[in-house]
Amino acid sequence: MTDHPDAFVAPSDAAPFVADPARKTAKEAIVSRSDETYHADSVGPLAILRTHKWLVLTALLLIAAAIGASFIFLRGSDVPVAIARKADLVETVVASGHVESQFRVDIASQMTGTVAQVAVQEGDTVHKGQPLIALASDELANTQSQARDVMVQAQAHVRQLHEVSLPTALEARRSAAASLLGTQQIYVRTAILMRKGFVTRAAFDDAQKNLDMARAQVRTAEAQVGSAQVGGSDYATAQSELGQARAGYAAATSRLAYTAILAPRDGVLIARSVERGTVVIPGQTLMILAPTGSVQLVLQINERNLGKVGIGQPALASADAYPNAHFPATVVFINPGIDIARASATVKLAVVNPPAYLRQDMTVSVDIETARRKAALVLPGNAVHETLSANPWVLTVRNGHATRQNVTLGLQGNLQVQILSGLVAGDPAIPTTASIVAGDRVRARTR
Repeated sequence: MTDHPDAFVAPSDAAPFVADPARKTAKEAIVSRSDETYHADSVGPLAILRTHKWLVLTALLLIAAAIGASFIFLRGSDVPVAIARKADLVETVVASGHVESQFRVDIASQMTGTVAQVAVQEGDTVHKGQPLIALASDELANTQSQARDVMVQAQAHVRQLHEVSLPTALEARRSAAASLLGTQQIYVRTAILMRKGFVTRAAFDDAQKNLDMARAQVRTAEAQVGSAQVGGSDYATAQSELGQARAGYAAATSRLAYTAILAPRDGVLIARSVERGTVVIPGQTLMILAPTGSVQLVLQINERNLGKVGIGQPALASADAYPNAHFPATVVFINPGIDIARASATVKLAVVNPPAYLRQDMTVSVDIETARRKAALVLPGNAVHETLSANPWVLTVRNGHATRQNVTLGLQGNLQVQILSGLVAGDPAIPTTASIVAGDRVRARTR
């Protein structure tokens, strides 16, 4: 056998080899297969892909999108939910208002006069009895001096009665009594002598006359003593004159005192409308004083929340100028009337220990605690629909679907509301801001 690739040598005992024209050589077969392969590539799926590749890609993308949409639909939208849970809940009514004293004192003049000096400025802290305004006082000072002189004279008259008139009257009464005694003795002797004929009728008449005069002198002396004593006419007149003089002096002193306008109590001056040289009249308000230690907060509460607010309820307040500083207050007054223009009522809160930074008419924000519940079932307020209606409801998740569930509400805090019925602890609720409606497939995701 030779190694020629194209020759075939038959065995010696075999029949003679006859070439088959239909049989191809290996090389021809390889060439034939190559031609066939080339022909198949030009008309098969690969050729179609090369020719219409963009159409194929588009079809594949559409198929993938359809599969994804079907998966999402079957799986449901992924939405955040709030979980109903047990927690302490405080219901508050939030309102804004301003600071003012429980009362304000209008400071005015009690007389007509000209302002000579103003000793304080608006915003100053003053103390009781501190001079605020001084009026011109020269004329009134002279009047007081004259009244003082009159009072001194009246006092001297009273002393004269005690020190001079009364002792003189007493001495005169003693002298008159002694004179009467002597005169009576002379009268008796003269009467005896006249009966015996030793003296004339004229002598007896003289003795009688002297006796009458002595008696009159005694009566006069006794009257003078009685008049000079306490309760007598001279004493009463002197006392009356002294009283009038004292009243005149007191009036003059009071009018002079009116020229110095003093602070009636401790406080802060929140208004001033007077300057030096101003002519003032009685009753004209010159300054306004806010007494210290009597701060209150005045709020306007919406009439919708008025039924929740009551006397004695605690509150926590903060001034807008100091938002991080809080101080306690207590409801002390609720106006029974309603402001129809604003649909609100005035509520006042007392501040027992006001912070030093509080100023009159400062704006404040107040949270009034109207109710408190422990271990209440609560949800965030933004998970409840139609909280102000008679039929509030939530969207909960059941069997993979958003389901509308009516609920009964209790307390409503600033951020959370109490659920009395309709849900149990652990139930999810879809926020009202989610674009989900009842019946949608959803997958809850806890926030």
